[in-house]
Amino acid sequence: MITVAELKAAITERITAYNDQDLPFAKRATETRDLLASHNHILATNITSPFDVPRQNLSAMDGYGIAKGSTLEQGTSIDIVGESQAGSPYKGSLKPGQGVRIFTGAVVPSDCDTVVMQENTNFADIKDSIDKSQTYSIELTQAAKVDNNIRKQGEEIEAGEVVLETGKRLNPADISLLANLGVAKVEVYKSLTVGILATGDELVAVGEPLQTSAQIYNSNTPTLKSMFSHLPLVIQDYGIIPDHLELTKKAVRSAMQECDVLISTAGVSVGDYDFLTTVIEELGQINHYKVAMKPGKPFVFGELTEGLDVPVLYFGLPGNPLSSVVGSLQFIIPALWRLSGINVADIPQPLTLTASLANDIKKSPGRADFQRGIFSQKTDSPNTDSPSTVGGEYVVKTAGKQDSHRIKQLSLANCLIILPKDSGSLAAGDKVTIQPFPWY
Repeated sequence: MITVAELKAAITERITAYNDQDLPFAKRATETRDLLASHNHILATNITSPFDVPRQNLSAMDGYGIAKGSTLEQGTSIDIVGESQAGSPYKGSLKPGQGVRIFTGAVVPSDCDTVVMQENTNFADIKDSIDKSQTYSIELTQAAKVDNNIRKQGEEIEAGEVVLETGKRLNPADISLLANLGVAKVEVYKSLTVGILATGDELVAVGEPLQTSAQIYNSNTPTLKSMFSHLPLVIQDYGIIPDHLELTKKAVRSAMQECDVLISTAGVSVGDYDFLTTVIEELGQINHYKVAMKPGKPFVFGELTEGLDVPVLYFGLPGNPLSSVVGSLQFIIPALWRLSGINVADIPQPLTLTASLANDIKKSPGRADFQRGIFSQKTDSPNTDSPSTVGGEYVVKTAGKQDSHRIKQLSLANCLIILPKDSGSLAAGDKVTIQPFPWY
């Protein structure tokens, strides 16, 4: 069996070739989206700034803008002849020895070359006697320097500068940047179409009644849709396919014509009624089958090619819910991001932490083990009324029995405990790697 690391590398290698040869980004369809609808989508073109940021010299403080050529020593008296507010700049001219009252974010008059903080003047002593309609004088209580407290025009962004590059995944900070630049619409890569199908005579769609005690609800399709909801995808749901070779083949053929990627749950093992591997081999090829991990050993990575100019990549997950979750987190979600057009450096990386085990774990070497866990952080403070988590170590316990069909434990857990392939049993207090669930 291929190891987890080897399978990740193989998927990455194939997708890199797919992006370079099968469907290069230069040939991908793009679409224009409203700014707020572009979150988590992938830029298809560079975005340049239409203007300098700041657009003019701005004050970084509340205080006084002092005219060029003025003496800036302690004790100097400055005549204040006007005011500059944010959105309402001073429009007159200034001579040495003069200044204007100025506020944070206001335009610094072109005649000024420094801003003095009001705390470095006698403002506090004279504020109650100031008549803003008349010229009044302030005194510098500390020496000032030219260019102090001025945000210079273009110091953050220059007009024409590339602020976001092709392949950038747009996050809330990017939305903020673009909104500040007045960008209302962006060109992004068109969303991938990802097909999802579930197989099994025992499955019933959520919302339909169970007719016999042998039936169960199809939880995998809703689970996958939820897990993929933050990706720039269009999900095509092919429903539940009975355990029947020809019906399975018909569903896969249909998906091949409509999707970029096909993901199935169940039907990839070696049972008499598991037909998906047979169908994939007939309509394409299986690149890898079985991975040395628990749960989720019968994981299939392949591609569908019959009659297609561009292959449809295929991921086959086992039928139990935990295997679908683990396989999606470890392999499928990173693969979908790579296929989306994202810059490699911008692919969201799963968070991993080191934690101390709160209980013993039994494990045999041979397969990587992903166990459901519940982690928390110890506090430094013995005062429980005022806890501090700064520097507190992480502690993790297993979330009940680890059978892969148990769905309640998955809901209770907030992380995966990752036990390496060659690891044996561990004792309470041993250090382990944990991967918090991205929804935690």
